[in-house]
Amino acid sequence: MNNFEFHNPTKIVFGADTIARLSKLVPDSARVLILYGGASAEKTGTLAEVRRALGARVSREFGGIEPNPSYETLMRAVEQVRRDEIDFLLAVGGGSVIDGTKFVAAAALYDGEPWEIAQSGGAKVRRALPFGAVLTLPATGSEMNNGAVVTHKATHTKLPFRSPLLFPQFSVLDPSKTFTLPTKQVANGLVDAFVHTVEQYLTYPVQALAQDRFAEGLLQTLVEIAPQALAAPDDYATRANLMWTATLALNGLIGAGVPQDWATHMIGHELTALYDIDHARTLALVLPSLLDVQRATKHAKLLQYGERVWGIRDGSEEQRIDAAIAHTRAFFEGLGIPTRLSAYQLGQEAVEAVLAQLAAHGMTSLGEHRDIDLARSRRILEAAL
Repeated sequence: MNNFEFHNPTKIVFGADTIARLSKLVPDSARVLILYGGASAEKTGTLAEVRRALGARVSREFGGIEPNPSYETLMRAVEQVRRDEIDFLLAVGGGSVIDGTKFVAAAALYDGEPWEIAQSGGAKVRRALPFGAVLTLPATGSEMNNGAVVTHKATHTKLPFRSPLLFPQFSVLDPSKTFTLPTKQVANGLVDAFVHTVEQYLTYPVQALAQDRFAEGLLQTLVEIAPQALAAPDDYATRANLMWTATLALNGLIGAGVPQDWATHMIGHELTALYDIDHARTLALVLPSLLDVQRATKHAKLLQYGERVWGIRDGSEEQRIDAAIAHTRAFFEGLGIPTRLSAYQLGQEAVEAVLAQLAAHGMTSLGEHRDIDLARSRRILEAAL
């Protein structure tokens, strides 16, 4: 196991009817900006619950944060924060809204050009507004980590960043708030949590036994609950397990002391920025092909993954690896999420476009061994056609 430091200061308030706890979680004197996405937060009554819980506090609202939140939209929120002298942010939504709120928290107090926050990977964040979250879409784990991703639409650039100053102070997780989600978004959340776990687990062995078992348990849970999560929107127990599993997939615990990959995410980000494909769906496009191309360097963990997650024990080692990758692809496809670029009417021209973006953004040595250069990225993308 590698050396590591682990610290996660986010308070989780989990369970039914917990939005009312905002009355105690948000400081009485706070001037609050509520940030959210589309109309669903209003139509489902979630915003009304938030307003009631905030009571007499001064509060303002900023809606319209899109999936894959854009710098352009978020800068309008920054302007509102400064204009209305806001000193506390409250994200109400899924990972995109929470990611966007993290950017606003840092950008509102940043003296330079705020895009530098993303360009620096978060290194230039020196201070940030305090913020909390009310999670309505389990997927990204942003509710309990210090990372985010923002897209600069003008340049088709999607960049991740993180900072110790960007942990939510608290996150409220009420599984019943997921009951009205479209099936597509639930499927996306399952894939997002699955691939987040794989990025930290499916690398090479470092004798991190607890982390491996934690990760395998999360993967097995997602596979087990997926059919019911899609078929029974109001099954509280299933949605509770989905919500907590997605949070645990990226709160730092399973990634402590182990090598991590993240090449699937970096390649996927370029597909989203260029073609506006949902983030989780780009992960499903890239991961099976990446596992195949990287099968030699991931050999031992692929065999372990196949046996412990999918129960694959028969056949030669190469046959078992083939089966593990096939099971992964079938899992995504079974959720209604394609794993081929052709499903999005994309062909060789998309391969060339993504490679050009990877080169432009310096993404030329990806993966846990930093061995995914542009030539290997080409093999991965062409295998996904």
